[in-house]
Parts: sequence; structure tokens; C-alpha cells
Amino acid sequence: MFKQKISELLQYALSKEPITQNIQVNPDNIIIETSKNTEHGDFSSNIALILAKTLKTSPKELAMALMRQLPAADFLQKVVIAGPGFLNFFLTPAALYTVVELINQQQQAFGCSTIGTGQTILLEFLSSNPTGPLHVGHGRHAVFGDVLAKLLQAVGYKVHKEYYLNDSGRQMDIVTISVWLRYLQLHQLTITFPANCYHGTYVLEIAKQLQTATTKQFLVAASQLPQLPNWHHATTTADELELDFWIDQAKSILKNKYQDILHFALAFIVADMQQDLAELGVSYDNWFTESSLTATALPQTIELLKRSGHTYQQNDALWFRSSNFQDDKDRVLIRSNGQPTYFANDVAYHLTKFSRGFTTALDIVGADHHGYIPRVKAAMQACAIAIKRLTFIELQNVSLYRGTTKITMSTRHGNFVTLRELRQEVGNDAARFFYINCKHKQHIDFDLELARSQSNDNPVYYVQYAHARICSIFRELANRNLVYDSACGQANLALLTATTELALLRLLAAYPETIITSAQLYEPYLLSNYLRNLAACFHTYYNTHHLLVDNQLLMQARLVLANATRQVLNNGLNLLGITAQENM
Repeated sequence: MFKQKISELLQYALSKEPITQNIQVNPDNIIIETSKNTEHGDFSSNIALILAKTLKTSPKELAMALMRQLPAADFLQKVVIAGPGFLNFFLTPAALYTVVELINQQQQAFGCSTIGTGQTILLEFLSSNPTGPLHVGHGRHAVFGDVLAKLLQAVGYKVHKEYYLNDSGRQMDIVTISVWLRYLQLHQLTITFPANCYHGTYVLEIAKQLQTATTKQFLVAASQLPQLPNWHHATTTADELELDFWIDQAKSILKNKYQDILHFALAFIVADMQQDLAELGVSYDNWFTESSLTATALPQTIELLKRSGHTYQQNDALWFRSSNFQDDKDRVLIRSNGQPTYFANDVAYHLTKFSRGFTTALDIVGADHHGYIPRVKAAMQACAIAIKRLTFIELQNVSLYRGTTKITMSTRHGNFVTLRELRQEVGNDAARFFYINCKHKQHIDFDLELARSQSNDNPVYYVQYAHARICSIFRELANRNLVYDSACGQANLALLTATTELALLRLLAAYPETIITSAQLYEPYLLSNYLRNLAACFHTYYNTHHLLVDNQLLMQARLVLANATRQVLNNGLNLLGITAQENM
């Protein structure tokens, strides 16, 4: 809230100072930083250092000139020039007190803004292939996307959350034959299960349900089962050839029934995913299926790319000249057998995002999609979509630890910890907090023992405990037959002069800007980090000052401050989808 006010003061000074009157300064380039050391003020700006070279003057002289042009502001105690030309701004205590009043007035709305009003965002996240239960790596994508949506909505954007369901293609073929072969084994047919099929216990569960629901509809005689050829290749090549062989044989033997098994397995897996996500507090506005592109969107996309002049035929395949748009090589759209590539479907899907009227498309993808990004952006450019309308956020992977021991995982071989198992062990709150407690570009080492612990080392416990502590203060107030008088407390906020009290006030004032920055930079960790700092500040205050003191005016002022802190902790935890505990 104060950063915006200071920015407006500097914009005014720039417009009035003769040296800077004739230059255009984008307000977004006026950076206001929160000072790490309050001895250097509450906020600082380096605008004089940024403009000095262009204006051919010294930063210090420019800073002095701007300071002379700053209009009077009742929230500022003073402005001083520091170092080579920094402008340091000191708030008045009275300005900090108004923050408490604002929190008490706005309550749950405190921190919300309208900067995104009129802009619509399609946020696609997770979009994992429906080949089995969600695992711990998927959890990061689910929570990150859900929290980011909440942050964007809090600052005025209209957000549509979407899951892109890859319900066709090779991975679904592997799931289908995995289920069918387990189904045949349940009927006592002797089959060596292929190494590269899906080995998780969930495959057997789907096969059992298929058996119960359909009796022997998909059963074939042992004589109908093919004999595997003897491939003289490296093991990994032979394993993939074996998959291809079984897929082809299954389609030939089952004919239309093959799709029935695929749809049965898909429905089972998607229902399990949706239940898992719902229990985690994650929901979507739409589940968009890849198969829905086939009839209209894909043919239209291919035609549009052809008209753009950036396609060509080679070896009976249709290629897109993505190298014309800074991709490292051209990409196949339609294979020589007439089948579209995953890339072609992805292009068609992304075009639907803009044809549906969304201002911006945000894609949250894994680190393994790094090479995928330039080719999709290239296709959007070829289709005349402004590249700034499409943003990719890459999330790094998650490693699971139990103390110092790393847990190894393999999805294909069924050796992984599911998201559900993780949640059952550490709880939803800990899972959500740990998933967004670092920058999206950082790898996460998820320590199960730490997430379960009730100690100050556990960040979610530490934040929740601060909220619970404040609730306990108000319960103790009632136990002593004392009354909370908010109006009296607000009238006596000037009694809050202790260093820890002023530190709490400064942090509370920073909350709205933290929400805006977290949303605009797509960095939810900024909010979780803020809440940890706020909790630490309150714990320090609680440990050094009694709130229920004999001086009634001081007590009420401290209770108003504590209540404002409780409200901001509550608001922030709600945005993270985490419970604001009242008892711990």
C-alpha cells in the first residue's frame, strides 16, 4: 500500500523536475524496495541511479533534485539520500497505525485489489497423462496451480482452471494392454507381463473391476494369443518392440472392444485423480480432452499453419518450420502414416485457448518440458498470436526423503509414493505448504519427517501456531472475564512504540503488496515466506511482551494489533489453501 503511494510521489516529482520533464518513465520501472534495515528507512528507491546515465548527471544530484520536488505526504516522516543516490523513505508511526484500522475494516478483503480487472487467464496445470495414480511430483503442480489461481483472483483477474487430459496416444495404449493382460491373467491365462507395461497395483485393481463389470467379455482363448518374435536387439529396444507388438495384437484381436477397455481404464484413473485432488482442495473449471480436438480444432489448425506458409512436405510427412521462430529444428505435424503428432494436438489445443476469448494463457509445465516451450511458442507466432499472451512456468522436480534417506521412485514399474499416501502421512496442510515453500525454479527435497513434526523447524506448524497462539490469547481474555474493545484499542494505537510492535506493523502493511507481487511474478512462495516472517515476528513479540497487562488502554491497543495479525495470517493461509488452526 505504501509502495504505491511512494511511486506516485516519485512520478509527480519526475514530472515537475526540469531535468526529467522531457523523458518518459514507465511507472513499472520505478522500483520501490522494502528496506532490510529500518535504520535506512522503511522503503528505498534507486530511480536516480537508473536515470542518471541517460540524463548525464550524477545520481546524487538527481536524487537531491527529485527530493526537492516531492510533494508533502502525511505518511512520511522524512526522506533522506543515502550512498551514491538512493532515496530512503521513513514512515510515520501514525501511518503504520492506519494499517491496523484498515485490516479491521476490510477483514477477509484486506490484501485484495483490482489490478487484474478486465483480464481473463486460462491457467492450465498438472495435465499429467492419465496412466495411474498421482504421485508426489504431481502434487507440486497441483498445489502450485491452485494457489496461483487464488492469488490471481485475489488481485482481480478472472481465472479459468483447466486440466488437459491426454486421453489418446501411446501412453493410453500402454495402459490398455497393461489392464488387458492383467485381466487375462486373472482368468488363469499364462502370460509373461511385458517389462515396459505399467506394473502398479492399481493396474490389477482396474483389471479386477473390469472382470467384475464385464465377466468374460474381453477373454480370448489361449490359442488366440500370439507368440512373441525373438528380437536380436539391445534389451531396452526389445522391451519397446514388445510393447508395440502387444498393442498391435490387442487391437487386432479385440477390434472395437479395445476402445472399451481403454475407456474403462481411463474412467477409473481419472475418477481416482479427481477424488485425490478434491481431497487436497484442488478443483478445475474444465477437463479438456485431447480426443475432442480431432473433429474440428486439429484440421483447422493444420489448415491455418499451411496458409501461414511455414509448413512443407518431406518423406510423406507434414513439417512445421519452427526453426524460423528460434526453435532449434523443424517439427513434424502429420506423420507419414497420416497420424498427427503430440505436437500437432498441442498446437491445436493452445489455439483453442485464445479462440475461447482468454486474454492470457498460463501453462505450468515440468522441467522436462523445457524443449517443448519454444516449438509451441513458434506455432503461436505462425498463427498470429502475440507471444506475450502465452507464458510457461517451469516447475522443478520433487525428491522425497525420510530424514536423510532418499526414496527412489519409478512410475512405469509401479515403484512410487502416491500423492494420496503422502497426504495421509503428513496431512493436506503440510503437503500444500511444503509444495509452495520455495521458488518454482528450485528443486524440492520433501522431508516427510520434518513435515510431520510439531516443531518450529516445520514451517507450516510454525505459521499455524502463530494463529493458534493469538486465538488462545482471546480465549484467555474471556476466561479472565475481560472484554475486547476494538474501538478503544484503535484509539490508543499510539501506545504501541516497542520495536517488535513497530516491526509487526511494518509487516502487516507489506501484506497487500506481497499478494500483488506473488500474483504478478507467479511466485506463491513469496506469500509463504511472508507468512513465516510474520509468524516469527509475532512469536518474538509474544515472548517478549505480555498482552494482557493491567494498563487497560495498552492492553486494548495490543489486542487490536494481535487481532490484525490473526486476520492477516488467516487471509494468507486461506490463499494457500491451508487451515488457520485455532487450537494446537
